[in-house]
Amino acid sequence: MSLPRWFPSHRQPPRPATAVSGPPPPSGPNGFWITDPAFRDRLHSATLTLLDTVEDCLNDDDVPLTEVLGGARDHAEHMLGVPSTYGVLVEAEAAAQIVQAAGLDAGCPFGLAIAQGLSGIEQLPAQQQQQLVRAAAHRYAINAPSRSPATPATAPPRPAPGRSR
Repeated sequence: MSLPRWFPSHRQPPRPATAVSGPPPPSGPNGFWITDPAFRDRLHSATLTLLDTVEDCLNDDDVPLTEVLGGARDHAEHMLGVPSTYGVLVEAEAAAQIVQAAGLDAGCPFGLAIAQGLSGIEQLPAQQQQQLVRAAAHRYAINAPSRSPATPATAPPRPAPGRSR
């Protein structure tokens, strides 16, 4: 049985469907993250965004504080503007700020003191939790590193020569 004339003699592979692409993922640091001031500023901004989001999400009494904080890694690229691999840094910093706002010792960023502090804070009413998160965000914003480059202090002008008192 021969093939019809209109049937191509060589089959072309099917074309892949064009995927709808979203925005490109956020870029990572230029070198080691702690030495890149622009990336540190983005991490700081992401922490403030996360604290604001946590405060808003605490309106729903069914969502515990740690669950709201834990979602940061999943939304780091789109919501926080940092690569997802750095979402855990933002989450840890926000958690430490909330624990410190409660007047508790946060210890190291990945230590047990933060977990214990968050567990205690979760026992508080949602309104008090929101107040602590708001206080943490306010204090974190005030203590933000300056974004302007440091300029050396200028010496006061010297008196003109030949003049005395």
